[in-house]
Amino acid sequence: MPTLLLVRHGRSTANTSGLLAGRTPGVTLDETGEAQAAALPARLAGVPLAAAVRSPLLRCGQTLRPLAAERPGLTVTEDERVAECDYGDWTGRKLAELLDEPLMSAVQQHPSSVSFPGGETMRAMQQRAVEAVRDWNERVTAEHGADAVYLMCSHGDIIKSVVADALGMHLDLFQRVSVEPASVTAIRYTALRPFVMRLGDTGTLASLAPQEPDAAANAQGSVPGRDGNAAVGGGA
Repeated sequence: MPTLLLVRHGRSTANTSGLLAGRTPGVTLDETGEAQAAALPARLAGVPLAAAVRSPLLRCGQTLRPLAAERPGLTVTEDERVAECDYGDWTGRKLAELLDEPLMSAVQQHPSSVSFPGGETMRAMQQRAVEAVRDWNERVTAEHGADAVYLMCSHGDIIKSVVADALGMHLDLFQRVSVEPASVTAIRYTALRPFVMRLGDTGTLASLAPQEPDAAANAQGSVPGRDGNAAVGGGA
């Protein structure tokens, strides 16, 4: 099965103004976010991408625009299932004022119990995101092979919920995962289990490119083999 690169969109105007953007239309990248998006092609240089998937929200489209320009053969597909959580009545509100909401404690400590007023449950958010990943894993594998790499640009809570699923963590623990704007999280899916290869990485990613068998065998550290078992390596 393939390797998935989960890209959080670059820093947005809502991030800098302390708003819970949610699905608010028209939220764009700020100047820093635009620079982060411009740097993404170089960070991914040498990593072949079989496909790119993104949330329909504008800030995700802006994040992938420079990458798509650098790789004209790369098709970017929108998937509603990886859109931001529907925060309902909380959408567009200041995060500072939401801290006083009784529900915020559950969001942080017991998210599996949370249903946003006028919005969706956090369980439903995770379910749709994980289903999207499963579907794209099968599609990419069928069309490009088990060693393919593909990219998915989405939002913080979506990415954290997918990471929790990959790690076998209960959703109530997903707030322990941190993914900064424009960070890349890499998950290698296998027939037996997923392997989280990078988490919230903001540096270069060339080492995620598929390696020749001899190079992979000589690599330092324990890495997942094609059968899903850890290959023997020199690291602890």
